[in-house]
Amino acid sequence: MTFLTKFERFDPFEEMTLLRDRMDHLWSHMTAEGDKPLAANWSPTADIIETKDETVIKAELPGIDENNLQVAVENGMLTIKGARNAEKETEEKGFRRIERSYGTFLRSFTVPPNIQAEKITAIFANGLLEVHLPKKEGTKPLSIKVNVKKQLVNAA
Repeated sequence: MTFLTKFERFDPFEEMTLLRDRMDHLWSHMTAEGDKPLAANWSPTADIIETKDETVIKAELPGIDENNLQVAVENGMLTIKGARNAEKETEEKGFRRIERSYGTFLRSFTVPPNIQAEKITAIFANGLLEVHLPKKEGTKPLSIKVNVKKQLVNAA
């Protein structure tokens, strides 16, 4: 073994994402009475973008009817839930392979304390849900200018 070995970077957020995915998979396979799952059947992907004025959550929800979509904020949690219905089977097609997920979904996000909960808005268009969480005025980052004084050292 040589002194120089390959070091792998430890990313705790990647590990937490992996743990969340495994827990989602575990919960989706546990069932209650009959074939009704205890947890959501699938989970939409989401991006979280933070600017100085707001935080934006963008969730991909292709094939979702706006009537099957609910966005709620309660007790510091933003919850997006809904359902994507499966297409009706037809006898016409000779071959069928289903890879898209159907059924109910649920995503929850913790709302930071610097968010104005009463001003949260949501826009749903073309299968993309955008939830805008505006920040409170007093919590926006302030830019402070730093004056640097340079002293000239006289060379002797």
